[in-house]
Amino acid sequence: MKIQLISDSFSKEQINAIALHPMQTWEWGEARKETRVEVVKIGEFDNDKLINIFQMTLHPVPKTPWKIGYLPRSVFPSKQVLQFLEQYGKENNLIFIKIEPYVVKNDTIRYPLSASLIKSSHPLFPEWTQMLDISKDEETLLKEMKSKTRYNIRLAEKKGVIVKEEFTEEGFEKFIKLYFDTTERQKYYGHTKQYHKIIWDNLKNGIAHILIAYFEKQPLSAYELFFFKDTLFYPYGGSSEKHRDVMASNVIMWEAIKLGKKLGAKKFDMWGSLPPDYDPNNPWSGFTKFKEGYGTYFVEFVGSYDLVINPLLYNGYNVAHVVRNQ
Repeated sequence: MKIQLISDSFSKEQINAIALHPMQTWEWGEARKETRVEVVKIGEFDNDKLINIFQMTLHPVPKTPWKIGYLPRSVFPSKQVLQFLEQYGKENNLIFIKIEPYVVKNDTIRYPLSASLIKSSHPLFPEWTQMLDISKDEETLLKEMKSKTRYNIRLAEKKGVIVKEEFTEEGFEKFIKLYFDTTERQKYYGHTKQYHKIIWDNLKNGIAHILIAYFEKQPLSAYELFFFKDTLFYPYGGSSEKHRDVMASNVIMWEAIKLGKKLGAKKFDMWGSLPPDYDPNNPWSGFTKFKEGYGTYFVEFVGSYDLVINPLLYNGYNVAHVVRNQ
């Protein structure tokens, strides 16, 4: 087994054939470069054949020579890959590397660990998501939904809510307005408009798709979806406070499912969720319950890990993180 940095001589097709998730694709790497983030690609080879890709971004710590690495949604790194990452970190002033594999938890499997790899106290991805098997026919999918969800979809259709896939700049502007209206209303803050525009421009016409639900020509709900290999993903969404009685949010999710089937997806990853025994008073309980209405099942990932390169600075970083978020 050989581990090495991958040069730009590897094509989009070669990278994407191995990538496990949209955040490991060639397009995602190009988008992150455009946002002025350093991107490092590491390949794991078996007899000169590329078998795994690890696309990592590097993030400077302000006013210091230090950086933090982020490796999202790859396979779980082998012991050899972890050793390579640790050595790379020492040579390139990394405090630690956050690793969040796209790997479902299985208590019978022991993943290769390093003494420097610890469970992260500050994950970026939730450990749980909800999945939907969309290989089933539409009639079965509707039948397996909760009755309230199915009723709301029919109500939205009856009231005249129309969902369209948008490819234009105007479509992106409608999506991003609804997205930021929602982040402001719910008091959480994501990336900037410029970031989202760069992601859209690099992933559209292949991976990224925008759906918008209209009522009387007014956009009420919008999704940006990712489709990669056999999976549809729902990373971003937004909605309006207006005309909530027409249930636009319910019908747009149904249309997203149908779009996924049309594209050839077999499953739909809802991107994040509370666990199945969630507290109904949790701020995330609303969207967790909403997703449950479509007949999903809960999936637990292996979670988030930090590969600690500099223990002293890592401890200081964690203390600063706690203080900053109090």
